[in-house]
Amino acid sequence: MATKKSKSSNPVIAENKKAAFNYFFEERFEAGMVLEGWEVKALRAGKAQLTDGYVVIRNGELFVIGCQINPLGTASTHVRPDAVRTKKLLLRAEEIRRLIGKVEQKGYTLVPLKLYWKSGRVKCEIALAKGKATHDKRETIKEREGKREVERAMKERHR
Repeated sequence: MATKKSKSSNPVIAENKKAAFNYFFEERFEAGMVLEGWEVKALRAGKAQLTDGYVVIRNGELFVIGCQINPLGTASTHVRPDAVRTKKLLLRAEEIRRLIGKVEQKGYTLVPLKLYWKSGRVKCEIALAKGKATHDKRETIKEREGKREVERAMKERHR
């Protein structure tokens, strides 16, 4: 008997889990991405990585740098794929103006959180973030360990 794959509303392509450890998120935004054909095919195969990515503002436009999309082995011969190509993000003009004002404040940066499909298009969730200090990171580790211990205790109790 064949089983059907369940399609979620927004299947995630890649996630930046490291960002939640390194930053506090103030606001989140959904941005479109300008991609080439080989990049879309590679994303369908799940060949993306956001861990080292960050967002910069140049001439009133947003660009994601360091987001790695590895080309497929079957990429066309006439195309020269660049895995770490700078990709343009699409956002409304008023949102970009607001982000420019916030990023100019000390300590704020823009971080890509995840890539996902929405209505057949690739979207990038970005966050206006403030860097965590070392003691905040330690606190995050303690909370995570505490949750893990509680989960283990609950699992043992239900056996």
